[in-house]
Amino acid sequence: MQDPKAVASLHALKSEKGRLWRAAIKWPLYSVAVMPVLLAAGWRFGAGDSVRIDHLLGFLLASVLLLLWENLTNDLFDDETGIDEFAKPHSVVKLLGERGIVGRLAYLSLVFGLLIIFSLAWRSSFLVFGLVLISCSLGYLYQGPPFRLGYKGLGEPLCWLAFGPFATAASLLVLSPSTSNHSVVPWGLAFSLGAGPALATTLVLFCSHFHQVDEDAAHGKRSPLVRLGTKRGAQLVPWILSLIFALEWIPVFLGHWPITSLLGVLGLPSGVALIRKLNSYHDEPLRISGCKFLALRFQSLNGLGLTLGFVLAPYLS
Repeated sequence: MQDPKAVASLHALKSEKGRLWRAAIKWPLYSVAVMPVLLAAGWRFGAGDSVRIDHLLGFLLASVLLLLWENLTNDLFDDETGIDEFAKPHSVVKLLGERGIVGRLAYLSLVFGLLIIFSLAWRSSFLVFGLVLISCSLGYLYQGPPFRLGYKGLGEPLCWLAFGPFATAASLLVLSPSTSNHSVVPWGLAFSLGAGPALATTLVLFCSHFHQVDEDAAHGKRSPLVRLGTKRGAQLVPWILSLIFALEWIPVFLGHWPITSLLGVLGLPSGVALIRKLNSYHDEPLRISGCKFLALRFQSLNGLGLTLGFVLAPYLS
Protein backbone atom coordinates (compact mmCIF):
# COMPACT_ATOMS: atom_id res chain seq x y z
CA MET A 1 0.00 0.00 0.00
CA GLN A 2 1.36 3.40 -0.96
CA ASP A 3 2.12 5.97 1.68
CA PRO A 4 -0.47 8.80 1.25
CA LYS A 5 2.17 11.38 2.21
CA ALA A 6 4.54 10.08 -0.45
CA VAL A 7 1.75 10.17 -3.07
CA ALA A 8 0.87 13.74 -2.10
CA SER A 9 4.52 14.76 -2.24
CA LEU A 10 4.94 13.22 -5.69
CA HIS A 11 1.79 14.96 -6.91
CA ALA A 12 3.05 18.30 -5.58
CA LEU A 13 6.39 17.74 -7.27
CA LYS A 14 4.71 17.00 -10.61
CA SER A 15 2.45 20.02 -10.21
CA GLU A 16 5.43 22.28 -9.53
CA LYS A 17 7.31 20.79 -12.48
CA GLY A 18 4.31 21.45 -14.71
CA ARG A 19 4.11 25.05 -13.50
CA LEU A 20 7.78 25.58 -14.27
CA TRP A 21 7.39 24.12 -17.74
CA ARG A 22 4.42 26.39 -18.47
CA ALA A 23 6.54 29.35 -17.35
CA ALA A 24 9.43 28.13 -19.52
CA ILE A 25 7.32 27.69 -22.65
CA LYS A 26 5.80 31.17 -22.23
CA TRP A 27 3.22 30.53 -24.94
CA PRO A 28 1.49 33.95 -24.49
CA LEU A 29 4.83 35.56 -25.38
CA TYR A 30 4.48 34.40 -28.97
CA SER A 31 1.98 37.21 -29.46
CA VAL A 32 4.99 39.47 -30.01
CA ALA A 33 6.22 37.21 -32.83
CA VAL A 34 2.99 37.08 -34.81
CA MET A 35 1.84 40.69 -34.34
CA PRO A 36 3.84 42.30 -37.21
CA VAL A 37 2.37 39.98 -39.83
CA LEU A 38 -1.15 40.23 -38.38
CA LEU A 39 -0.91 44.03 -38.52
CA ALA A 40 0.38 43.87 -42.10
CA ALA A 41 -2.46 41.53 -43.08
CA GLY A 42 -5.04 43.81 -41.44
CA TRP A 43 -3.60 46.84 -43.19
CA ARG A 44 -3.54 45.22 -46.64
CA PHE A 45 -7.08 43.89 -46.23
CA GLY A 46 -8.34 47.29 -45.11
CA ALA A 47 -6.61 48.96 -48.06
CA GLY A 48 -8.47 46.67 -50.46
CA ASP A 49 -5.45 44.55 -51.41
CA SER A 50 -5.64 40.79 -51.68
CA VAL A 51 -3.77 38.97 -48.91
CA ARG A 52 -1.85 35.82 -49.77
CA ILE A 53 -3.26 33.49 -47.12
CA ASP A 54 -0.68 30.76 -47.67
CA HIS A 55 2.06 33.33 -47.13
CA LEU A 56 0.29 34.62 -44.01
CA LEU A 57 0.12 31.15 -42.45
CA GLY A 58 3.70 30.36 -43.44
CA PHE A 59 5.03 33.61 -42.01
CA LEU A 60 3.11 33.03 -38.76
CA LEU A 61 4.69 29.58 -38.36
CA ALA A 62 8.17 30.85 -39.20
CA SER A 63 7.80 33.73 -36.73
CA VAL A 64 6.94 31.34 -33.93
CA LEU A 65 9.90 29.09 -34.77
CA LEU A 66 12.31 32.02 -34.88
CA LEU A 67 11.11 33.37 -31.53
CA LEU A 68 11.48 29.85 -30.10
CA TRP A 69 15.11 29.93 -31.25
CA GLU A 70 15.53 33.33 -29.61
CA ASN A 71 14.06 32.18 -26.30
CA LEU A 72 16.03 28.94 -26.14
CA THR A 73 19.34 30.57 -27.02
CA ASN A 74 18.69 33.32 -24.46
CA ASP A 75 18.38 30.61 -21.80
CA LEU A 76 21.63 29.10 -23.04
CA PHE A 77 23.51 32.41 -23.02
CA ASP A 78 22.14 33.41 -19.61
CA ASP A 79 23.17 30.01 -18.25
CA GLU A 80 26.72 30.75 -19.37
CA THR A 81 26.85 34.01 -17.39
CA GLY A 82 25.10 32.56 -14.33
CA ILE A 83 22.49 35.33 -14.26
CA ASP A 84 19.64 32.79 -14.10
CA GLU A 85 21.07 30.89 -11.14
CA PHE A 86 18.42 32.17 -8.72
CA ALA A 87 16.22 34.53 -10.74
CA LYS A 88 14.91 32.00 -13.27
CA PRO A 89 14.05 28.52 -11.94
CA HIS A 90 12.00 27.93 -15.13
CA SER A 91 15.02 28.16 -17.44
CA VAL A 92 14.75 25.40 -20.07
CA VAL A 93 18.42 24.57 -19.46
CA LYS A 94 17.69 23.94 -15.78
CA LEU A 95 14.54 21.93 -16.45
CA LEU A 96 16.20 19.64 -19.00
CA GLY A 97 19.56 19.64 -17.25
CA GLU A 98 21.35 19.36 -20.60
CA ARG A 99 22.68 22.28 -22.59
CA GLY A 100 23.27 20.16 -25.69
CA ILE A 101 19.60 19.26 -26.10
CA VAL A 102 18.54 22.88 -25.69
CA GLY A 103 21.12 24.00 -28.26
CA ARG A 104 19.98 21.42 -30.80
CA LEU A 105 16.31 22.37 -30.34
CA ALA A 106 17.18 26.05 -30.68
CA TYR A 107 19.11 25.73 -33.93
CA LEU A 108 16.62 23.29 -35.44
CA SER A 109 13.97 25.94 -34.85
CA LEU A 110 16.19 28.54 -36.49
CA VAL A 111 16.91 26.37 -39.54
CA PHE A 112 13.28 25.39 -40.12
CA GLY A 113 12.09 28.96 -39.55
CA LEU A 114 14.59 30.34 -42.07
CA LEU A 115 13.77 27.62 -44.59
CA ILE A 116 10.11 28.64 -44.48
CA ILE A 117 11.08 32.30 -44.88
CA PHE A 118 13.34 31.42 -47.82
CA SER A 119 10.49 29.56 -49.49
CA LEU A 120 8.17 32.54 -49.01
CA ALA A 121 10.85 34.95 -50.25
CA TRP A 122 11.34 32.80 -53.37
CA ARG A 123 7.66 33.34 -54.20
CA SER A 124 7.52 37.03 -53.29
CA SER A 125 10.74 39.01 -52.81
CA PHE A 126 14.22 38.08 -51.60
CA LEU A 127 14.15 41.34 -49.68
CA VAL A 128 11.92 39.43 -47.24
CA PHE A 129 14.70 36.97 -46.46
CA GLY A 130 17.22 39.78 -45.96
CA LEU A 131 14.90 41.70 -43.62
CA VAL A 132 14.21 38.60 -41.53
CA LEU A 133 17.95 37.82 -41.34
CA ILE A 134 18.55 41.34 -40.03
CA SER A 135 15.84 40.82 -37.38
CA CYS A 136 17.46 37.52 -36.34
CA SER A 137 20.87 39.19 -36.19
CA LEU A 138 19.48 41.88 -33.91
CA GLY A 139 18.10 39.13 -31.70
CA TYR A 140 21.51 37.48 -31.51
CA LEU A 141 23.24 40.77 -30.73
CA TYR A 142 20.92 41.13 -27.76
CA GLN A 143 22.26 38.16 -25.79
CA GLY A 144 24.74 36.28 -27.96
CA PRO A 145 28.49 36.27 -27.30
CA PRO A 146 30.71 38.14 -27.77
CA PHE A 147 28.29 41.04 -28.20
CA ARG A 148 25.73 40.67 -25.39
CA LEU A 149 24.40 44.16 -26.09
CA GLY A 150 21.52 43.54 -23.70
CA TYR A 151 24.10 43.65 -20.90
CA LYS A 152 25.00 47.16 -22.06
CA GLY A 153 21.43 48.43 -21.91
CA LEU A 154 20.73 48.17 -25.64
CA GLY A 155 18.21 45.33 -25.55
CA GLU A 156 15.16 47.57 -25.80
CA PRO A 157 16.30 49.53 -28.90
CA LEU A 158 17.27 46.26 -30.61
CA CYS A 159 13.85 44.81 -29.75
CA TRP A 160 12.06 47.82 -31.25
CA LEU A 161 14.06 47.65 -34.48
CA ALA A 162 13.59 43.89 -34.91
CA PHE A 163 9.83 43.79 -34.23
CA GLY A 164 9.17 47.23 -35.70
CA PRO A 165 10.42 48.40 -39.11
CA PHE A 166 12.26 45.23 -40.15
CA ALA A 167 9.61 42.63 -39.25
CA THR A 168 6.78 44.88 -40.44
CA ALA A 169 8.46 45.65 -43.77
CA ALA A 170 9.09 41.92 -44.35
CA SER A 171 5.45 41.16 -43.52
CA LEU A 172 4.11 43.82 -45.88
CA LEU A 173 6.26 42.50 -48.72
CA VAL A 174 5.51 38.82 -48.21
CA LEU A 175 1.73 39.40 -48.11
CA SER A 176 1.50 41.80 -51.04
CA PRO A 177 -0.17 40.60 -54.25
CA SER A 178 2.08 38.90 -56.80
CA THR A 179 1.44 41.81 -59.19
CA SER A 180 2.93 44.36 -56.76
CA ASN A 181 6.38 45.90 -56.96
CA HIS A 182 8.59 43.73 -54.74
CA SER A 183 11.86 45.50 -55.46
CA VAL A 184 11.37 48.35 -52.97
CA VAL A 185 11.14 48.06 -49.18
CA PRO A 186 8.06 50.01 -47.96
CA TRP A 187 10.00 51.76 -45.19
CA GLY A 188 7.56 54.63 -44.69
CA LEU A 189 4.56 52.37 -44.19
CA ALA A 190 6.60 49.92 -42.10
CA PHE A 191 7.71 52.66 -39.72
CA SER A 192 4.26 54.20 -39.30
CA LEU A 193 2.50 50.84 -38.96
CA GLY A 194 5.08 49.14 -36.75
CA ALA A 195 6.33 51.94 -34.50
CA GLY A 196 3.59 51.86 -31.84
CA PRO A 197 3.05 48.08 -31.66
CA ALA A 198 6.83 47.48 -31.60
CA LEU A 199 7.13 49.90 -28.68
CA ALA A 200 4.43 47.84 -26.93
CA THR A 201 6.59 44.75 -27.52
CA THR A 202 9.61 46.61 -26.15
CA LEU A 203 7.57 47.45 -23.05
CA VAL A 204 7.16 43.71 -22.40
CA LEU A 205 10.95 43.31 -22.42
CA PHE A 206 11.38 46.36 -20.18
CA CYS A 207 8.87 45.06 -17.62
CA SER A 208 10.37 41.57 -17.57
CA HIS A 209 13.34 42.87 -15.54
CA PHE A 210 11.57 44.55 -12.62
CA HIS A 211 11.80 41.48 -10.39
CA GLN A 212 15.49 40.76 -11.10
CA VAL A 213 17.21 44.12 -10.94
CA ASP A 214 19.56 43.00 -8.17
CA GLU A 215 20.57 39.83 -10.04
CA ASP A 216 21.12 41.79 -13.26
CA ALA A 217 23.32 44.34 -11.50
CA ALA A 218 25.31 41.62 -9.72
CA HIS A 219 26.15 39.98 -13.05
CA GLY A 220 27.08 43.18 -14.84
CA LYS A 221 23.88 43.54 -16.85
CA ARG A 222 23.34 47.29 -17.16
CA SER A 223 19.76 47.14 -18.37
CA PRO A 224 17.71 50.37 -18.41
CA LEU A 225 16.05 49.31 -15.16
CA VAL A 226 19.41 48.77 -13.45
CA ARG A 227 20.45 52.26 -14.53
CA LEU A 228 17.13 53.92 -13.63
CA GLY A 229 16.12 51.94 -10.57
CA THR A 230 12.67 50.40 -10.18
CA LYS A 231 10.97 53.57 -8.92
CA ARG A 232 11.99 55.74 -11.86
CA GLY A 233 11.39 52.80 -14.20
CA ALA A 234 7.81 52.54 -12.92
CA GLN A 235 7.37 56.29 -13.42
CA LEU A 236 8.54 55.94 -17.02
CA VAL A 237 5.89 53.36 -17.99
CA PRO A 238 2.95 55.84 -18.29
CA TRP A 239 5.06 57.92 -20.68
CA ILE A 240 5.83 54.83 -22.77
CA LEU A 241 2.14 53.96 -22.95
CA SER A 242 1.30 57.53 -23.91
CA LEU A 243 3.89 57.44 -26.70
CA ILE A 244 2.48 54.15 -28.01
CA PHE A 245 -1.00 55.65 -28.30
CA ALA A 246 0.39 58.86 -29.80
CA LEU A 247 2.17 56.88 -32.53
CA GLU A 248 -1.08 55.03 -33.27
CA TRP A 249 -3.52 57.94 -33.01
CA ILE A 250 -1.64 60.66 -34.89
CA PRO A 251 -2.07 58.85 -38.27
CA VAL A 252 -5.82 58.69 -37.52
CA PHE A 253 -6.06 62.41 -36.78
CA LEU A 254 -4.04 63.16 -39.92
CA GLY A 255 -6.47 61.08 -41.98
CA HIS A 256 -3.88 58.45 -42.96
CA TRP A 257 -5.54 55.65 -40.99
CA PRO A 258 -9.25 54.85 -40.60
CA ILE A 259 -10.93 55.95 -37.39
CA THR A 260 -11.67 52.31 -36.59
CA SER A 261 -7.97 51.78 -35.89
CA LEU A 262 -8.60 53.58 -32.60
CA LEU A 263 -9.69 50.11 -31.45
CA GLY A 264 -6.09 49.75 -30.32
CA VAL A 265 -7.45 51.36 -27.15
CA LEU A 266 -8.65 47.86 -26.17
CA GLY A 267 -5.27 47.48 -24.47
CA LEU A 268 -5.79 50.52 -22.24
CA PRO A 269 -7.31 48.71 -19.20
CA SER A 270 -4.30 46.37 -19.06
CA GLY A 271 -2.00 49.36 -19.38
CA VAL A 272 -3.72 51.12 -16.46
CA ALA A 273 -3.49 47.94 -14.37
CA LEU A 274 0.23 47.71 -15.20
CA ILE A 275 0.82 51.32 -14.08
CA ARG A 276 -1.00 50.74 -10.79
CA LYS A 277 0.87 47.53 -10.03
CA LEU A 278 4.26 49.06 -10.77
CA ASN A 279 3.54 52.15 -8.69
CA SER A 280 2.51 50.00 -5.73
CA TYR A 281 5.04 47.15 -5.82
CA HIS A 282 7.97 48.21 -8.04
CA ASP A 283 10.52 47.27 -5.34
CA GLU A 284 8.92 43.97 -4.28
CA PRO A 285 10.28 41.27 -6.61
CA LEU A 286 7.83 38.53 -5.61
CA ARG A 287 4.78 40.73 -6.15
CA ILE A 288 6.03 42.39 -9.32
CA SER A 289 7.33 39.30 -11.16
CA GLY A 290 4.12 38.98 -13.17
CA CYS A 291 4.04 42.55 -14.44
CA LYS A 292 5.47 41.46 -17.79
CA PHE A 293 2.26 39.49 -18.39
CA LEU A 294 0.19 42.64 -17.86
CA ALA A 295 2.47 44.35 -20.37
CA LEU A 296 2.01 41.37 -22.70
CA ARG A 297 -1.77 41.55 -22.34
CA PHE A 298 -1.61 45.24 -23.24
CA GLN A 299 0.60 44.46 -26.26
CA SER A 300 -1.73 41.69 -27.48
CA LEU A 301 -4.99 43.60 -27.07
CA ASN A 302 -3.54 46.80 -28.47
CA GLY A 303 -2.16 45.05 -31.57
CA LEU A 304 -5.27 42.94 -32.15
CA GLY A 305 -7.50 45.99 -31.72
CA LEU A 306 -5.44 47.90 -34.26
CA THR A 307 -5.58 44.97 -36.69
CA LEU A 308 -9.33 44.59 -36.23
CA GLY A 309 -9.75 48.31 -36.84
CA PHE A 310 -8.01 48.04 -40.22
CA VAL A 311 -10.10 45.00 -41.18
CA LEU A 312 -13.40 46.64 -40.23
CA ALA A 313 -12.68 49.96 -41.97
CA PRO A 314 -14.05 49.00 -45.44
CA TYR A 315 -17.34 47.85 -43.88
CA LEU A 316 -17.85 50.93 -41.72
CA SER A 317 -16.52 53.66 -43.98
